[in-house]
Amino acid sequence: MPFEPQSAALAATGAHDTAPVDPVQAVAAALQESPTEEQRSSKRWIILGLIFSITVINFIDRQTLSVLAPVLKNAYHLTNETYSRVVAALQFGMMAGEFPMGWLMDRVGARIGLSAAVLWWSAATGCQVFTRSGFQLGGVRLWMGSGEVGNYSGGMKAMARFFSQKERTLAIGVFNGGSIVGSTVAPPLIVFLLERYGFRAAFLVPAILGAIWVPLWWIFYPRPPARAEGFVRKEVPLRALLGHSSSWAIMGCRFFIGPVMQFYWYWIPSYLYSVRHLSLSQVGFLGWIPFFLGGFGGVLGGWAAAWLQSKGLSIYTVRRITMYGSSLLCLTSLLVAHVHAILPALLTIGIAITADNFLSANMFAAVTDLFPDPIVGRATALTGVAGGLSGLLFPLLTGVLVDHVSYRPVFLMVGLMPLLGTISLFVLGKQYRSSGIEPSPVEES
Repeated sequence: MPFEPQSAALAATGAHDTAPVDPVQAVAAALQESPTEEQRSSKRWIILGLIFSITVINFIDRQTLSVLAPVLKNAYHLTNETYSRVVAALQFGMMAGEFPMGWLMDRVGARIGLSAAVLWWSAATGCQVFTRSGFQLGGVRLWMGSGEVGNYSGGMKAMARFFSQKERTLAIGVFNGGSIVGSTVAPPLIVFLLERYGFRAAFLVPAILGAIWVPLWWIFYPRPPARAEGFVRKEVPLRALLGHSSSWAIMGCRFFIGPVMQFYWYWIPSYLYSVRHLSLSQVGFLGWIPFFLGGFGGVLGGWAAAWLQSKGLSIYTVRRITMYGSSLLCLTSLLVAHVHAILPALLTIGIAITADNFLSANMFAAVTDLFPDPIVGRATALTGVAGGLSGLLFPLLTGVLVDHVSYRPVFLMVGLMPLLGTISLFVLGKQYRSSGIEPSPVEES
């Protein structure tokens, strides 16, 4: 059933005492009285800046494997299929870590939870220096993935706390844009470290940056108000979350959309090296271009949503316009294999990445449309489990296709998957289709 604000209000006031109370609705009703001083404080922009910066570090960390792929394949004697297993190990770790990290963020808050997550994955990142085989590298990256998912569940938790619904999509777009900035910075930075100090130094630098970030987060992120702590302790069972169509809608959406950017992160440097025949130096010099273009997508996605809301459109209409429009633009990836010159090919990839990042900003914002703030961490984690499952399977399929066919069918799939994810959200999401009801029960007072 949809999360109806009216029903939630009745539950909060004690009306209809004999009716069973939905725990999700009860938490949402309690939140309607939450103070919003933090959402008007200038400190929220410092928090956003810190979350943006750790997302940049996170994605430099993730991108290290793809940029170093030619060197690692030679050093560890990896085929495309065995390399795909190393990629999949990270995804398996992320899938396994999603719900524990989401639970941690909801239980102790983003201040402690995100600090713990960053220290956990930074330790794993540093341990990659000591690996000597593909198996060892895969094992360490599985550990790393189990912590890196905390970036999104913790970041979404902070966005829900510090930004009102009208600002939230833009804030999420900026936060998620860190993934593109990290992917843009990674190729030249990693190639520089490789050529100056060897490939192991490229694993060590992101680990050090993560360790430096933690005390800054601890200093600037405030403790939750006593009232907010009380709300966090209201438990919503996993069974209650899974009983709502909104959970399956957003999980289906991320199942299809999640692996698309992962493909660009992990496979484009290898594609440029093996198919477009660029040297590693050229990959470092040119490989940042599509990710730089894509960096504008998240901010544009957030700005477009805020602008449409300012025109009086409902959240449902805003999400349909932004998500269907950008998912159709993702179809440009079908053209990549048919463009022969390298710069137009990079531009085409950049357009597809921009569209996907535009779409992702609205997809993550949809989580805060559909779920009250105290369970945003676990709701985000559920989507991450779905994304982790597809992220585990898709690299394996990619490795087989690249070894035995070509990149063409892979570009076809990543062109179509965003549209399938958007359709899943609106077909399965009954709450978005509830006539006359705004999806989020959490309103700015």
